[in-house]
Amino acid sequence: MINPYASFLGSRDAQAVIASTPAKLQALTTQLGPQKLDRSPVPGKWSPREILCHLADCEIVFALRLRQTMAEPHHLIQPFDQDAWSRPYAFFTADAALAVFTSVRQWNITLIQNASAETLAKPVSHPERGQMTFQTIVETMAGHDTNHLHQLEKLA
Repeated sequence: MINPYASFLGSRDAQAVIASTPAKLQALTTQLGPQKLDRSPVPGKWSPREILCHLADCEIVFALRLRQTMAEPHHLIQPFDQDAWSRPYAFFTADAALAVFTSVRQWNITLIQNASAETLAKPVSHPERGQMTFQTIVETMAGHDTNHLHQLEKLA
């Protein structure tokens, strides 16, 4: 199993990380302010607002992956092209992205907190990353959050 975000998570508790992310994003969004939210650090890189849009999209994807893993035997995760998904980000505000992320994240946290040990260990396959479990998806969420929080902190 390959979890490209494991190094960002380290030894921290994945559930604690994902629970703290919405408040950290809110604080960073406020700190960045309207001027910095749309400023790309370098040409071709996402602005803070686009990172927030990406996080909102990913939270929707994680919601689907978690539920499919719970409901289906040996589910095969479908990857997505984040650059293709980012094309309409110009239409979305940072506030809208943060609202979607926060709402869906709370929904996911409730699901995760109530998952049984059997559910946490349930296998799922990713065509690029191999065999995973429900818990690996949670750890991926936490590492992904940490990666993008670091990016936003640098931009703030």
